[in-house]
Amino acid sequence: MNPQSPSTSPSASAAPAPALAPLVPSVPLPPLAELVPHSGSMLLLDELLHGDAECTVTRTTIRPSQLFASEDGVPGWVGIEFMAQTIAAWSGVRGLRAGQPPRIGFLVGARHYACDLPVFPHGSVLTVTARAEMIGEDSLSIFACEIELDGRVVARAHVSVFQPADAQAFLQGQPQA
Repeated sequence: MNPQSPSTSPSASAAPAPALAPLVPSVPLPPLAELVPHSGSMLLLDELLHGDAECTVTRTTIRPSQLFASEDGVPGWVGIEFMAQTIAAWSGVRGLRAGQPPRIGFLVGARHYACDLPVFPHGSVLTVTARAEMIGEDSLSIFACEIELDGRVVARAHVSVFQPADAQAFLQGQPQA
């Protein structure tokens, strides 16, 4: 993700993340739009609740006007995107600390995605947590993610993401350093 960030080799096991600590206790957290490359209807999250080097927590309220919404709510499979955008917020917090703008990243995959709900009902307030488990030197990282509704974990997965140093060059097939 960030070349100046702590990293481990892909085969190393990550230590348990510390308890949540605010980004800077006396400074309000920035709006999500300043941290992620998503905009307009593609930004599915409403608020950043917490962000540090190991963990990010966001919140969203399911609304009929939201992208992917149906008559009943938002399908449970969209939880993967809530998780991915929470990871993007984590990257944005790290970039903000380094004076860098939000960078594009790619969802590589998810292991063991399980959602207890077929649909997140309209009006549901979801809290999404992404905790870094492995930050690779090659810009590949793995996060343990959860979605809570009413204080109960309703979805969980291990999400792998890739954030190249130059996303445009990567998309054009140019080799990465």
